[in-house]
Amino acid sequence: MPSSFRFASMMIVVLMVILPNTSSAQTAQKRSPQDYIKTEYRVAMRDGITLYTAVYVPKDAGEGKTYPILMQRTPYTCEPYGADKYPEHLGPSIYTQNDGFIFVYQDVRGRYMSEGLYDNMRPQSKRANNKDIDESTDTFDTIDWLLKNIKFHNGKVGQWGISYPGFYTAVGTIARHPALKASSPQAPIADFFFDDFHHRGMFVQGYFHATSLFTYQKTSNTTEHWWLKGWPKGGAEKDGYKFHMDLGPLKNGSKYYGTDAFFWNELVEHPNYDEFWQKRNLLPHLNNIDHAVMTVGGWFDAEDLYGPLNIYKTIEKTSPKAHNMIVMGPWSHGQWASQQASQSVGNWFFGEGISDYYQREVELPFFVQYLKDVQTKKLPEAHLYDAGASTWKSFDEYPVKSWKPRKIYLREQGKLSFSAPADGEETSTSYISDPMKPVPYRFEIEGVQITPKQFMTDDQRAVSRRPDVLTFQTDELQEDITLGGEIMAHLLATTSETDADFIVKLIDVYPDNAVQIPQMPKHIPTAGYQFLVRSEAMRGRFRKSFSKPEPFTPGKAEPIDFPLQDVLHTFKKGHRIMVQIHSTWFPYLDRNPQKYVENIFKADQKDFTPAIHSIMHSSKQSSYIEVHVVE
Repeated sequence: MPSSFRFASMMIVVLMVILPNTSSAQTAQKRSPQDYIKTEYRVAMRDGITLYTAVYVPKDAGEGKTYPILMQRTPYTCEPYGADKYPEHLGPSIYTQNDGFIFVYQDVRGRYMSEGLYDNMRPQSKRANNKDIDESTDTFDTIDWLLKNIKFHNGKVGQWGISYPGFYTAVGTIARHPALKASSPQAPIADFFFDDFHHRGMFVQGYFHATSLFTYQKTSNTTEHWWLKGWPKGGAEKDGYKFHMDLGPLKNGSKYYGTDAFFWNELVEHPNYDEFWQKRNLLPHLNNIDHAVMTVGGWFDAEDLYGPLNIYKTIEKTSPKAHNMIVMGPWSHGQWASQQASQSVGNWFFGEGISDYYQREVELPFFVQYLKDVQTKKLPEAHLYDAGASTWKSFDEYPVKSWKPRKIYLREQGKLSFSAPADGEETSTSYISDPMKPVPYRFEIEGVQITPKQFMTDDQRAVSRRPDVLTFQTDELQEDITLGGEIMAHLLATTSETDADFIVKLIDVYPDNAVQIPQMPKHIPTAGYQFLVRSEAMRGRFRKSFSKPEPFTPGKAEPIDFPLQDVLHTFKKGHRIMVQIHSTWFPYLDRNPQKYVENIFKADQKDFTPAIHSIMHSSKQSSYIEVHVVE
């Protein structure tokens, strides 16, 4: 989300460290943005609203040299504005800039220099008449206008975008304009109740300040960042944990934002997966797509992991005519767009040139193949990075049908095993969860974050030592084990109160004699590192239905089943597999009072109470993690 901003304070820093060019597609000249002619337009949509659109045409374009159109629609500004003002770079990467496309940037409806009212994840219209609009009709109308009014194009159009622009790209796939030949939604949002602002019903309080980006309507066409009034001031934001604890219950956020914060008010008034959220779910509309789609995401993206995986899977099921691809790398949100040579997330170092490789050997060939009809290499269906093995792996299908389903069982005395509990092993493990002393999502002191992301590879040793965290781990592995595809948590749990949340983490425990990775901070030893591979959260009241929550009966064991998202990770010989379970993860996720209330956004301080939660792991009442082993 906000890391996709194109203004200086938020943009991904791009260091022009270009690695040697090895692709046969790279025969193009080196171009700068000034090698393009920029023209600004106001493009009319079918309802009369006009959208600001900036078009950059290569200076060498002409009747004998045409180029495809590559478009991004964004709520994050098309700046710099002015026909004589140019951005630092054009397109998805320096490679697409050099190869030559007609680049188009557009402020979406209701943002910056475009007219109309803004709506978060605008629902698809019913198309009752030819004036009904949604984001896919705006995409169609823009493409149609470009083809009729911009010279020297080859009749083919592509689109791309990261984060919220990734959503606009994904929804644009259903515009079904015949000239649309290639779409690359990158870190796209699919459903706001499961991605970005929520994790399976839990509000992502770490986005508390980012919410201001989307919660105010602008009052006029403007190049100013009008939403900044909602951002923190003074010194209180230097300690994020303290800031959010001092804020108190979420109801206090309404005083912080003011009465004109339309999106915050929508969050408050729709705590459940009701019609408001359901009609903003993009997935049911991804049908009959007939062009090439390459969805891109990061395994360590704290903002949008659900979106890329589920958009790819949905298109795979519903659109057999689509040339459907997925790329997942060792990135946090949007890092693949950087040309910084070194690739790290948080404190963890993955390697050199990983993003450059993707841009040069995967992204550019995709657009060249489908927009210029030049195939330089065969692109795989799935191109996935295995962080445990430190290598890319390609597959002709995803998920791979031959991967074997297995269960990893929670056992007594903190054991984790591929073997089920034996007869007579009638046990459970309990912990006290106190929402007034929540488990930090990071153990480093950091200021208020706009969108937390560094924690996705954090060492979990400090978490393991807390009494309100359950830790289970295997013995040292006797051989490498690679897990691929979706992971499902199956917990059987009780609580002493009437509501509870559950966070489950899958962790790769490095051996105590592991060699220090030189590029990592010296004060964080690689030996014994508990590497966070995958994690997800579940608000217990939604265990049966996200639209109809219900309280727990104290002491009654109930199943809590939920996916942890997909993974491709090799646990090396000598490592251990660990699972952690706890009930707060603050301030990344909001706190459950644990006393059932109808709307947690309106809970009072008095509603927050400690509770005893128990996880069953016996022969008759087992809890386990369902995985797939790559063979």
